[in-house]
Amino acid sequence: MYKRIVLAVDLGETSAAPKGLSEALELAKAWGGSLRLVNVQPVVPATFMEYVPADFDAEQTKRALEQLNELVAGVDLPADRKSVAARAGGIYHELLEEATEWGADLIVVGSHRPVMSDYLLGSNAKTIVRHAQCSVLVVR
Repeated sequence: MYKRIVLAVDLGETSAAPKGLSEALELAKAWGGSLRLVNVQPVVPATFMEYVPADFDAEQTKRALEQLNELVAGVDLPADRKSVAARAGGIYHELLEEATEWGADLIVVGSHRPVMSDYLLGSNAKTIVRHAQCSVLVVR
């Protein structure tokens, strides 16, 4: 059923395994699918660019890829069925773009208990669900 699964990974999360990893892995195993771990790094606002090193974005992406590769190494799938991607920009926009480009048929995204700012601004999970062109599994 699901052959290409994208898992949104928040590298700032303190837990050992990303939220939704066990669910995404279970589905990938059950259907013989592939799993892609994706992290989106925020872009530094232009007003702060003079305060960060010139290679800040490249270093941030490099660190994200290193962390994703560590995570994916522990995933119990054959090497040809697991991959990683690091992008920079708005979380939901970049995640949806990666899912479309990779041809995903399921996006797995973690969610948290809403706080007041989520009610006023909206959450990334909600926006991903609303705009995705494939199925989305939201894991609390």
